[in-house]
Amino acid sequence: MPLKIAATKNMPREQWLQLRKQGIGGSDAGAVCGVNPYRSAFNVYHDKISEELSEAADNERMRQGRDLEDYCARRFSEATGLKVCRTNYLYRHETYDFMIADLDRVIVGENAGLECKTASAWSADKWKRVDTVPETYLLQCQHYMAVMGYDSMYLACVVLGADFTYFRIDRNEELIANLIKVEQDFWENYVLKKVIPDPDGSKAYDDMLSEYFPARKNSSIPLVGFDEALDRRKELGQLISKMETEKKQIDQRLKLYLSENEVAESSKYRVTWKLSEATGTRRFTVKEAA
Repeated sequence: MPLKIAATKNMPREQWLQLRKQGIGGSDAGAVCGVNPYRSAFNVYHDKISEELSEAADNERMRQGRDLEDYCARRFSEATGLKVCRTNYLYRHETYDFMIADLDRVIVGENAGLECKTASAWSADKWKRVDTVPETYLLQCQHYMAVMGYDSMYLACVVLGADFTYFRIDRNEELIANLIKVEQDFWENYVLKKVIPDPDGSKAYDDMLSEYFPARKNSSIPLVGFDEALDRRKELGQLISKMETEKKQIDQRLKLYLSENEVAESSKYRVTWKLSEATGTRRFTVKEAA
């Protein structure tokens, strides 16, 4: 059984943010595992060790997600006939105390919970396939199942102005075991020891570096131990340039093939070169056939 850390009903947001620093939450899981497109392990590390209570990742998109949580839960109940309710508690795993959970809703009559999401219409395609759950949300749900002992989680999403969809995600013991290992390593070897996580190449990590290390004007240090890495960087730059040129050549060959036509299809690919009314130019796209 999970352990209750604190009641969250009417809790000031500042206090809730402070409690989140006591462990890894479901929304942290994807970032810790390197699959969250908006946050890196470095972001989570900074959030946990910093004395600041503001959420660096908070923005208008996240604000709308919080505000539309009730609507998403209602739509889920309408679509499924399942009754949901709030828990109003922050929970901790009974064995792994670094794993915490703050659920959107629980399913009445089932050993399951509900996670509510809001997405822009631009990301509608990501939510159309009922057999594919975005990886970061899959890990978030498995994290909650690990903490709560649930058999399943439901993931519901309001695609603004476009769609509503939901998924049932069953408990995966192998995935949970691996997730626990990764989170435990992150918590014990990085957060507790205050060691910055290794670079992962993501934009989120890059942005965090700029925030974490503000520049000191006119300061300098010797460059030691990086010559081999910089040689490799030079090689990669040359290779990328060559590959970009080759890619453009393929695109140009396809445009020559299409000529005045807008669409060409094979059993594997769909290529379009259509006139955009907004820009007055032809927009070229290549997608795998559905």
